[in-house]
Amino acid sequence: MTATAAPAATVVVDGGYELAEGGRWADGRYVYVDILSGRLFGLDAAGPARLACLDVPLGAVAPVEGRPGTWIAAAGTGIALLSADGTVEWLDRPEDRTPLPSRMNDGVADPAGRFWAGSMAYDGTRGAGSLYRTDHDGTVVRVLDGLTIVNGPAFSADGTIMYFADTAAGTIFRCRVDPGSGDLSGAPETFARPAEGEGGPDGMTVDAEGCLWVAMWGAGTVHRYHPDGRLLLIATVPAPHPTSVCLHPTENRLLVTTARYGVKDPTRTSGAVLGIPVPARGTAACSWHDR
Repeated sequence: MTATAAPAATVVVDGGYELAEGGRWADGRYVYVDILSGRLFGLDAAGPARLACLDVPLGAVAPVEGRPGTWIAAAGTGIALLSADGTVEWLDRPEDRTPLPSRMNDGVADPAGRFWAGSMAYDGTRGAGSLYRTDHDGTVVRVLDGLTIVNGPAFSADGTIMYFADTAAGTIFRCRVDPGSGDLSGAPETFARPAEGEGGPDGMTVDAEGCLWVAMWGAGTVHRYHPDGRLLLIATVPAPHPTSVCLHPTENRLLVTTARYGVKDPTRTSGAVLGIPVPARGTAACSWHDR
């Protein structure tokens, strides 16, 4: 049975961001991006602090193992390393080699230490997006193509299951992954397809119980799914475009980024970070291992 919850949401960061996304718990704090402005933020008791600023869109980051203050990022047309001193080292820019103007979007490191990120065409052309994997040696591999707006991914604790969304297609996919090689075991299968009017699946995370939480762009909700695909919970968000979700590792609290982008009359909760009490906890973000 699906439960619908409308707990009181609090504004954690009233940033007025155009497209806040990529919320993760990393290095003992909450980090997130404002995609179109290319900015990375970290949140602590003193409030949000800017950690990096690029001259290209910044989709998401993951910490780099053993290198404090360094991030691997889905940015611009590819994958880069962002150093604490502001240096940017590009590993590859595969979207430079595509026929349409495109950018990287959401991304995450898996439990085996690889970094996965999706792409999309600026004009939302169907089938122009791809899913990439960055291996330990820095090689960027196109794993899937023919997608449109790739969001997620998110992984099971053992790294054998990957979820990702094609927001434009309104579909959440599930893949089996070989943790040793990073290869997919077979084609992606449909995990869930929200009904008409329930929004487009956007950023996602797996909680400590193995359930999948998904921000639903355009619907002002967050869905929680059982690993078998059952919809367990719909949490209401006081903003039409929630973009990413992050569960606090020690508190029963969901942190949700939202967007002002595409909102006709944005309020204080659009383009903010919101906190919502929920019956689950998360885990810290995985790191990318370079070698």
